[in-house]
Amino acid sequence: MIELQTLLVFVPAALALSLTPGADMMFCLGQGLRSGAWPSVSASAGVSVGSMIHVLLAGLGLGAAVSALPWLFEVIRWLGAAYLMYLAWGAVRNGASAGEAPARSTRLAFRDGMLVNLTNPKVILFVLAFVPQFVDPTVGSVLLQFLIFGLIIAFGGFLVNGLVGIFAGRAGRVLIGNPRASRVIGWITGGIFAALAVRLAILERA
Repeated sequence: MIELQTLLVFVPAALALSLTPGADMMFCLGQGLRSGAWPSVSASAGVSVGSMIHVLLAGLGLGAAVSALPWLFEVIRWLGAAYLMYLAWGAVRNGASAGEAPARSTRLAFRDGMLVNLTNPKVILFVLAFVPQFVDPTVGSVLLQFLIFGLIIAFGGFLVNGLVGIFAGRAGRVLIGNPRASRVIGWITGGIFAALAVRLAILERA
């Protein structure tokens, strides 16, 4: 369906975008510092699922509503900023996780990663700007092409963000046994989440 030469251009471009530090990468970094390697991988998976939902919405044409309706963009943006501030407060209040309930931490990390991605309207605007450049209606279903390109983006992002989170998780594990270090990690993680909230609320204003 999708021509090979199109994929040969798209895959390196998508990988380059995944390697560029952004909100998703910083979120997985903070998650790794706070909760460890596996929760950060789970957060990366949640981010990728959120990205696929954005791609699906864009392929269905619903993403155009976010671009055309400023109030809808604002609602999603402020919900995202508020949720990030909630996560920041939790990180500062609780410090780094000691890993007593890894299954729960992993599940919550997946949820948080997905919600953080879904409540960033810039993601769907990026999808609307980037993916259609490679979609050719003459070679098959536009929605299917969107989903294929979305899977490539999501997989690349999962690998890169997951590796960043694992590195952060291992670094955090070295210090987690020290209560003072645990508190410092909590403040650092809270600072990362709060900075992402400010970036979404102010610096990324449309």
